[in-house]
Amino acid sequence: MRNLAIIPARGGSKRIPRKNIKAFCGKPIIAYSIEAALKSDLFDEVMVSTDDEEIAEVAIKYGAKVPFFRSSDNSNDYATLVDVLLEVINQYGVAGIEIENICCILPTAPLISSKRIVESFDLMKDKKYASIFPVLEYSYPIQRSLIKNSDGLIRMAWPENSSVRSQDLEKHYHDSGQFYWIKQKSLLSEKTVFTKNTGVVELSQLEVQDIDTLDDWKMAEIKYRIINAS
Repeated sequence: MRNLAIIPARGGSKRIPRKNIKAFCGKPIIAYSIEAALKSDLFDEVMVSTDDEEIAEVAIKYGAKVPFFRSSDNSNDYATLVDVLLEVINQYGVAGIEIENICCILPTAPLISSKRIVESFDLMKDKKYASIFPVLEYSYPIQRSLIKNSDGLIRMAWPENSSVRSQDLEKHYHDSGQFYWIKQKSLLSEKTVFTKNTGVVELSQLEVQDIDTLDDWKMAEIKYRIINAS
């Protein structure tokens, strides 16, 4: 197997109950990740790693496969993303299936596009990266961030930057929280998606929305409607 898409989606979301299959602009939010993966036409298989029967049913309905259920050890709050990916790789290995490249696609990324998945894969090949994922530039210079103490008083984290022009400060980026391409051999050897040879694709502010609260959810829906109205 050349390329495998893995969508990790356990059932025990806390801040937004049943988050991975909650309705988002007309369909379960996980459906957007599945459909983007399928539309990219890059994958031999698109699978969902879950411990939840309802999530499995939704995943299969939208075209993904659920060849096995996630173990209880990797279904708690302490299991890492890498733990889940390694378990999937091991299960496929037991079945005699070797994988070259893995794309871990998060289940709550409704702004994801197949175009970006393909673009990232092509760049990983061209630049010979071990892994690659999309990032977003911080909208405000983090060098001017503030810290509040227990008394409610504010101070600059880096006061030496108080008079430096914004355009003279180095740009910083953060993970977009959408997907991660990685070569299986690199994942097995380094046990991380952030390898020593990791590239990035930069996304726009409109393409990214972290979803941890209901306010985040509403903002993501607004961005989705804007993107799809253009």
